[in-house]
Amino acid sequence: MAKEERNETTEGQIIPYMWMVRPCLVYQEEYSDCKSIRGRFHQYFIHGETIDCNQWLRDSENCKRWEESKNLSALNSLIDSEKKRKTERLRKYVENDIWELRDEPPQDWNKPLPEWMEKEYSSTYLAFKSVERKSKTAEVVNESLCVIS
Repeated sequence: MAKEERNETTEGQIIPYMWMVRPCLVYQEEYSDCKSIRGRFHQYFIHGETIDCNQWLRDSENCKRWEESKNLSALNSLIDSEKKRKTERLRKYVENDIWELRDEPPQDWNKPLPEWMEKEYSSTYLAFKSVERKSKTAEVVNESLCVIS
């Protein structure tokens, strides 16, 4: 099995697809959001009707049972729910018959930009930062582009 397709419990037992299970708090928040007035308005706007939120509730309860008592049937139900959710999310991508997927990039994917676009780009903040970073290549750049607060 590929590493992504399995995970180990604290007892060392290998359970396929356990990596798909989210923290229990996520299922609780999804259920709360689904049942909220804001969530209902969004559902009505997108789907034309409200959707059934019970699956999020079941997932939340199964997650709690798994966390508290290591109930394998609850974990398997949770994994099945995540697989179904993933399949539904990717369904439109798989059924797409409009776009033809490429096997490789176009031959000229890295050709230079047109002159007018280069001129326009040269006065942007991104171009300025690019020149600045290139000038620091001799130094070790310890700037982080990701900020988590």
